[in-house]
Amino acid sequence: MRQAGICAAACVYALDHHVDRLAEDHANARALARGLSQINGIKVQQPETNLVFFKPDGAGVSGEKMVAALRPRGVLLATMDRRIRACTHLDVTAGMIEETVGHVREIVRGA
Repeated sequence: MRQAGICAAACVYALDHHVDRLAEDHANARALARGLSQINGIKVQQPETNLVFFKPDGAGVSGEKMVAALRPRGVLLATMDRRIRACTHLDVTAGMIEETVGHVREIVRGA
């Protein structure tokens, strides 16, 4: 139960100090989805929050390979149910979103 309290404390802090900037996270998620959807073969689920789900399989790259190729470039994503999950948050800037889309484009070109 102690771990649940620690998680709850982080949530309370976020609600007290970061609610106003949630719109920025959501805008970054929409920008990421828009950029990824412009890459041939990538299917993107339009985000409703700060989470973006996409599949690069149609571009000739598996989700696992994409995640592995992005990691050394400083982009940390996860695969879930054969989809890639990206999360925008306090530490993700609009510039980082543009860089990530560029990295994904490079990886797809090399596939």
